[in-house]
Amino acid sequence: MSPPKENVTLLFKLYCLTVMTLVAATYTVALRYTRTVDTELYFSTTAVCITEVIKLFLSVGILAKETGSLTRLITSLKENVFGSPTELLKLSVPSLVYALQNNMAFVALSNLDAAVYQVTYQLKIPCTALCTVLMLNRTLSKLQWFSVFMLCGGVTLVQWKPAQATKVQVEQNPWLGFGAIAVAVLCSGFAGVYFEKVVKSSDTSLWVRNIQMYLSGIVVTLFGVYMSDGAQVHEKGFFYGYTYYVWFVIFLASVGGLYTSVVVKYTDNIMKGFSAAAAIVLSTVASYILFGLQITLTFSVGAFLVCVSIYLYGLPRQDTTKIQPSETKSSKERLATV
Repeated sequence: MSPPKENVTLLFKLYCLTVMTLVAATYTVALRYTRTVDTELYFSTTAVCITEVIKLFLSVGILAKETGSLTRLITSLKENVFGSPTELLKLSVPSLVYALQNNMAFVALSNLDAAVYQVTYQLKIPCTALCTVLMLNRTLSKLQWFSVFMLCGGVTLVQWKPAQATKVQVEQNPWLGFGAIAVAVLCSGFAGVYFEKVVKSSDTSLWVRNIQMYLSGIVVTLFGVYMSDGAQVHEKGFFYGYTYYVWFVIFLASVGGLYTSVVVKYTDNIMKGFSAAAAIVLSTVASYILFGLQITLTFSVGAFLVCVSIYLYGLPRQDTTKIQPSETKSSKERLATV
């Protein structure tokens, strides 16, 4: 490969790393702010639904640029989206799981500080590792298993005596927040690996896959609005409590969702690890400044262990840009490989 091509690739990866980090940290802090500020509280279910709509339109726009003409765009949509009910049904699975995950994020950040959330949410790595072993026919190295246990230990320290935010006056339930994170972590691990398997098992455009998933996501999240807040939404309105900050959170969630798809397709674990660790640091600094987070020794040590474990887990081991062919080992044998 020629040097110019390598430079382009490096710049693209650095760009992805920067955007991923800033979006992850800013989204967490901004969402926390909108759930603790002393104003009329908006319906989180409607925010999740609007996010899916925006991601759908953005994906259609990117697919239009990818196809190059309106005619080819319409043809692609007819063949791969409206003409493929089986594929739509297949992508409805991660849509449902992601909808639950996104709603749990709102519950968690209504009850936990942004930095505590950011650290604890990294439990998605062990969950993703388990799903990777079972669903993608991969094995984990001894170092990766060690990093998984180190991460769990770090999160345990953070949750042992959760850091308190002195500037937040709203009523909070840390146990409810931690329970919401636990559900979100399980959803993230399964849905992420499921979507990766779908994307990397065919040559279908990433943006076609996104459109398939977001169409299902809109239906799922609208149902969620009706079931969870239907009566109140009917009384007060769909956009009740919306401010510029809420729209900013929705924008960040939309951009973050699209970048997650790009990362799954084009980047590696080391980049995702650096991004997650940097987002933890930025969220901690922002929480200290904005919410008066009291940074304890246990929190500091736990956060450090989590950052180190993320780095160790992402060290190069095998090519993960393709799905490995089915092996003769059973799932139990792969789990036992350490």
